[in-house]
Amino acid sequence: MGEQNVQHSSDEGLRRAFMKALLNEVRALEDMHTAGMFEAGIRRIGAEQEMFLVDQANRPALSAMQVLDRIDDPRFTHELGLFNLEANLSPLELGGDCLRKLEAEASELLQVGREAADEVGSRIALVGILPTLTKDHLSLDAMVPVARYFALNEALLRLRGSHFRISIKGIDQLSFNHDNLMLEACNTSFQVHFQVDADEFAHLYNIAQAVTGPLLAACVNSPILLGKRLWHESRIAVFEHSIDARSEAHAARGHKPRVHFGDQWVEESVIEIFKEDIARFRVILTTEFEDDPIGMVARGEVPRLNALRLHNGTVYRWNRACYGISGNGKPHLRIENRVIPSGPSVLDEVANAAFFFGMMAQLSRSVDDIREHFNFGDVKANFLAAAREGLRAQMIWFDEEQMTAQQLILDKLLPLARQGLEEAGIDADDIDRYLGVIRARVERRRTGARWQLESLERMRGAASTHECLRALTDSMIEQQQSGLPISEWTLAEFCPTQDWRESYRTVGQFMATDLFTVRPDDIVDFAASLMEWRYVRHVPVEDDSGQLLGLVSHRQLLRLIARGSGAASPVTVRDIMHSEPVAVSPDTPTVEAIRLMREKRLSCLPVVDEERKLLGLVTEHDLVGVAGRLLESYLAEKA
Repeated sequence: MGEQNVQHSSDEGLRRAFMKALLNEVRALEDMHTAGMFEAGIRRIGAEQEMFLVDQANRPALSAMQVLDRIDDPRFTHELGLFNLEANLSPLELGGDCLRKLEAEASELLQVGREAADEVGSRIALVGILPTLTKDHLSLDAMVPVARYFALNEALLRLRGSHFRISIKGIDQLSFNHDNLMLEACNTSFQVHFQVDADEFAHLYNIAQAVTGPLLAACVNSPILLGKRLWHESRIAVFEHSIDARSEAHAARGHKPRVHFGDQWVEESVIEIFKEDIARFRVILTTEFEDDPIGMVARGEVPRLNALRLHNGTVYRWNRACYGISGNGKPHLRIENRVIPSGPSVLDEVANAAFFFGMMAQLSRSVDDIREHFNFGDVKANFLAAAREGLRAQMIWFDEEQMTAQQLILDKLLPLARQGLEEAGIDADDIDRYLGVIRARVERRRTGARWQLESLERMRGAASTHECLRALTDSMIEQQQSGLPISEWTLAEFCPTQDWRESYRTVGQFMATDLFTVRPDDIVDFAASLMEWRYVRHVPVEDDSGQLLGLVSHRQLLRLIARGSGAASPVTVRDIMHSEPVAVSPDTPTVEAIRLMREKRLSCLPVVDEERKLLGLVTEHDLVGVAGRLLESYLAEKA
């Protein structure tokens, strides 16, 4: 979550003082490194469990603060969105039964969260991106009312000078502008921490970079955003867009976004990462800091380095370098891997962590310098391919050997991870349990992403997209509570008896979006042909930017035929279209749309955004379907 006592850096005097403190803290960190002050000779692991809150209709529930009020546990905290929670697991020494303890604590915390959520009519879902999220949930009204978040939002928008732009191509395509950073709240993860010695940090960080692609391929669980099927781990693209503070000029120059994988190996120490991030990314938040961290180090005292930690918290590397102070008062360094998504089950999450820890442990011992075996560009390409394709991704491994992620994991990385866990002293039964979960998942190609996509395909045509996404989320939550890993889940099915009314509250939930449109200068024959070919009675008229200009109906064409055109030149759409059609927004309640259509005797309502750009269409046929289902449900209850 990060430091909460923060301000945005628009005050120049405050910003300069903070920058001075930041530079001093980097020097202090260098002195600590030289003096050998960091804790050494011990491996610790840890994790952060993020989760979604949903209501009884399986939509995001803005209940985080009410849930936290009912939880008396300092391990729980809020995140950016009111539909998110975070739980911080206790650090454990790597070895023995640490993985079993990690799973037990994660399960305990999840149960605490479920019981508190139930008291306010909510449930918990573990998934990288909640399938039922809509744009309505991404307003500042859904942001946790904490100064840090509003300051961060203001600072990022000020740096960008424009709205955030998101464009992702997958099975479907998603492209839109957004005016705040709430896109970040679309993402939840199971972040794992791996404590390392300062002298070996560069070596282990480079290994973490090399294994992150295959790790991600094995655990993808975020294929759907705003109803669109995108990447297998869409979090990677969404998070990058949501915190992208670059202006157009900076982006054109190739300036890195604040969320990034990196472009090169670390050469010598963790100091390189902190220096690069300070040099590349402007200070956007400030906080209180120590007066003389350099002097503290000289006296043998351990500084908190608040300025450095805050700035580090506004740069989101997928493998992040972290400075902390252990319970024994000693400073330490950690690698925080941020790519593992939340879910599908706690068992799956801990298995993912075990896979990562095992690969890290074994490669740290068996490879002197990972850079001698990989081009960094190939490592980054593995990561991006995994995010897009999951287990189907093509991977490049040692010395340019190429294979699918599935083959790489089964043939090379699972045996390697097993050796690493064995040498770390992990209990043999636990190694079998957690790596067995990975093996079953990979052999069956049943990642969380595949489960969601296959379930949606199975439900295709059974109901509206929104209803299917609700059924998907409901099945996900139910099977999470079983404790079974994703490889043993059954595909979600649409249940006709579920309360479907929540899927028809607003027109945006069921409007048609796959529209065939015409331009004003098109000939009428083209509009008539569209109606015949696509079996529709209304064709919207738009310009090249997508702005609604008019509407052509079947009735207007009949009138034209009845009176005859009598013109030498072809009649255009402009000549017959209704140029000022009544339109509604996607947030318009369905009941209001029905009344509007009845009072104005309309058979069609275009749905537009605030700039009158065409988003969809609602027709009498759609509303007859809604009314029919309502009547059927009502009569069934009375029977």
